[in-house]
Amino acid sequence: MSEPIRMKNNGQISIMLNVNNKEKIRQLHKEISPKPLSHEHAVLKEIEKEMNSLVGMEQIKKMMKEVYAWIYINKKREEAGLKSGKQVLHMMFKGNPGTGKTTVARLIGKLFQKMDVLPKGHLIEAERADLVGEYIGHTAQKTRDLIKKAAGGILFVDEAYSLGRGGEKDFGKEAIDTLVKHMEDKQNDFILILAGYSREMDYFLSLNPGLQSRFPLVFHFPDYSVGELMEISHRMLGEKEYTLSKEAESKLKDHLLYIKGMRGNHFSNGRYVRNIIEKAIRSQAMRLLSEANLDKNILTSLISEDFNFSSEK
Repeated sequence: MSEPIRMKNNGQISIMLNVNNKEKIRQLHKEISPKPLSHEHAVLKEIEKEMNSLVGMEQIKKMMKEVYAWIYINKKREEAGLKSGKQVLHMMFKGNPGTGKTTVARLIGKLFQKMDVLPKGHLIEAERADLVGEYIGHTAQKTRDLIKKAAGGILFVDEAYSLGRGGEKDFGKEAIDTLVKHMEDKQNDFILILAGYSREMDYFLSLNPGLQSRFPLVFHFPDYSVGELMEISHRMLGEKEYTLSKEAESKLKDHLLYIKGMRGNHFSNGRYVRNIIEKAIRSQAMRLLSEANLDKNILTSLISEDFNFSSEK
């Protein structure tokens, strides 16, 4: 044995390892110890953090993670020389207005850019008027121009069902045909997201049976509950540095219960809340014009009187 041996007083043998062998053992321990978790999922954690800052949408958050996992594992299969399959990432968002569709679309663009699915990840928003022209050939050109702007990112078409309302002779059909063609020809250049009311989108898809198969990813955006709408209200107010009195909070909650039940599928959720908050802030400003002493508490407080819902019935 090359290492020096020393006898202890109790008769035990102590082996003194030299410096080089100590380093070898440290290296061996390093090799057999568990590896730290991969940093590759930092992208997912970043997007999840942003998603978790949004109120509700639990199923949407789960779906986002599934999409991430699908793309990530597909890339790993490619690296391993396995069959990875063709991934079609065009999507459909179904839900009422104000349920977060545009916000989620932007986050998807960010996710895909960070995962090298899209080089830019920007979002181009469009509706029927941006796609449909006034004469033959005009629609195809307008649609192609929008697709060009969306290259490297996402083309988000809201109220997409309106493209199928006019029947066979309507130029909306030309827009649909142009979109479908470019989805096939330039599937790696941009991602198309069609959004709109659930019932209307289902009818829209029935007009073109081949369209549904081109959108394997369908996100369902549920309406917010009254509790979630109140949480959204408090967040909006907090960002603007306002607070609600107890009477104002009770009045707002009662109104949301009423208006949500009355309007049903035509209730605009977060968008509606934003509008009434901004209206209340303007009402408060008018009320405070006659106040002589405007301290911080008065300037930041919204009271019951600031919420007037007479025109919302």
